[in-house]
Amino acid sequence: MLWTIAVILLILWLLGLVSSYTMGGFIHVLLVIAVIVVLLNIIRGRRVL
Repeated sequence: MLWTIAVILLILWLLGLVSSYTMGGFIHVLLVIAVIVVLLNIIRGRRVL
């Protein structure tokens, strides 16, 4: 019983690490896209919508 709980906790911990890195990568990509969009708007000039 103790081994089963330990294995389940280990699997959940590994899944948490993977999802953390995935979400961290996703947030990093979104930040890079946001910086690129801001730079393009600065280069093209400000346009009021």
